[in-house]
Amino acid sequence: MSGEREVRLDDKDYKLLELLRRNAREPYSSLARELGLSESAVRKRIARLIKLGVIKRFTIDYDAPGELTAIILVKTQPPVQTYEVSKRILEHERVDRVYEVTGEYDIVVVARARLIKDINEIIDFIRGIRGVAGTYTMIVLRSY
Repeated sequence: MSGEREVRLDDKDYKLLELLRRNAREPYSSLARELGLSESAVRKRIARLIKLGVIKRFTIDYDAPGELTAIILVKTQPPVQTYEVSKRILEHERVDRVYEVTGEYDIVVVARARLIKDINEIIDFIRGIRGVAGTYTMIVLRSY
């Protein structure tokens, strides 16, 4: 994509990201001890990573009873750019993640809903986006 700037991270940044990936609610004091930095330095690093777009959001990882997770593979077709389709997919409230990937499909979507009819609605939404050539959906049976 045009307009992207080069982002440089050091070993402490990568370690910080790993700690936050495991627990985004980890106190700054604990992160600071683990990284050998002051709390102020940790706060500044996190603010910098947010500003650079490295940290996109803080979220939770959960497994709620009665909720379905769907993995939806999406093929795109020119002239619409894949990133345009990805951004449009992200507009759906039940979409958790969107990844652009290599292989037979161009995009992987992770979505959650309580009912199969809601998963179908997400798929219909995606199929209605200009530039989508097809989808393939899998329902997650178990996660670890």
